[in-house]
Amino acid sequence: MLTIDRVGGGGLALVALWMLWESRRLPLGSWREPGPAAMPTALALTALTLGVAIVASGAAAARLEAAGWGGAHRALIIVGACVFLALGLERLGYRPTVLVTLLVLVGVVERRGLLPAAVFAVAVAWGSFFLFNTLLRVPLPRGPFGL
Repeated sequence: MLTIDRVGGGGLALVALWMLWESRRLPLGSWREPGPAAMPTALALTALTLGVAIVASGAAAARLEAAGWGGAHRALIIVGACVFLALGLERLGYRPTVLVTLLVLVGVVERRGLLPAAVFAVAVAWGSFFLFNTLLRVPLPRGPFGL
């Protein structure tokens, strides 16, 4: 019987398997000197374990047919914002991309007012850029406008 939990857990397990498959290209390293694949592999194994556990314990959940699609448009907006973030980061720069993404997520998805959404988006975009780029010296993309 397909339940919401079993479908969700199965989806999580499939994503984890895909992460493991993609991580195989990078060196795993050792315990003392972990390679670039160490953390993605650890996270993928954790996600796989949790996905399998959710599938195994998902019999008591609601049947898949009972799931409504009332929030599908919000989910599509979130996926679109994530795609924009992934594609715009290098092309537009960190701050403008994060600003627009947060404006959409807070203003449209969370339905906050324009002023609170704008204040939050500007504070997070410029504040996180200052934290990572200036204080922690992690280079972030600036884009064609130097932002």
